[in-house]
Amino acid sequence: MRVLLVEDDDRLAAALTTALGRHGHQVTRAALAVDALRLAGGVDFVLLDLGLPDMDGLEVLRRLRRVSAVPLIVVTARTEEREVLRGLRSGADDYLVKPFRTAELMARMEAVLRRGTRPMPVQDHVVAVGDVRIDLSRRQVTVGGVAVPLTKREFDVLALLARQPGVVRSREEILDEVWGDPLLSASRSLDVHVAGLRAKTGRPGLVQTLRGTGYRLGSAE
Repeated sequence: MRVLLVEDDDRLAAALTTALGRHGHQVTRAALAVDALRLAGGVDFVLLDLGLPDMDGLEVLRRLRRVSAVPLIVVTARTEEREVLRGLRSGADDYLVKPFRTAELMARMEAVLRRGTRPMPVQDHVVAVGDVRIDLSRRQVTVGGVAVPLTKREFDVLALLARQPGVVRSREEILDEVWGDPLLSASRSLDVHVAGLRAKTGRPGLVQTLRGTGYRLGSAE
């Protein structure tokens, strides 16, 4: 496979490149997030460190998942359960904590490939739900051709759901990506913004609530 190794530690990157090469993989190494995002479209697998010098790895992961379903394993020294959950909720297929054995990495890569690829995120710039049009690139929403003014966070919540219609997003996942803190799940901030979306668009079914699970993009009724 063509493997993109996103790792800023030169010694570790060299060791992993050698190990992956022994197993027949072609490795491209990126030490910066900006290079990782540029190169990810041309590979078959991504190994992503979270401690990058120019951008947090979780943000790299989120940006990548908006346009790509490439198999990806987070490889990091972060051991906190909260960080593991954030990585998995942001789209990682697996999470491996340093230090680790090469054999374990290879086994996890094989397991991810056996599970198959995830659904591709929506790549269209405009998502239509009945007469509701969500323009992801221009950050605009119209209902029946009439523009609906939304706050930044209201749009961010709606855009997150619109990128993968039908996929249920948990409260923690939405709060983590939009607010940057999954611990805000104890607050009612998300509920207020969802209510605002429904009221401003006049489409109460646009954001569906699944009790005990989360939210997903619904209908324009």
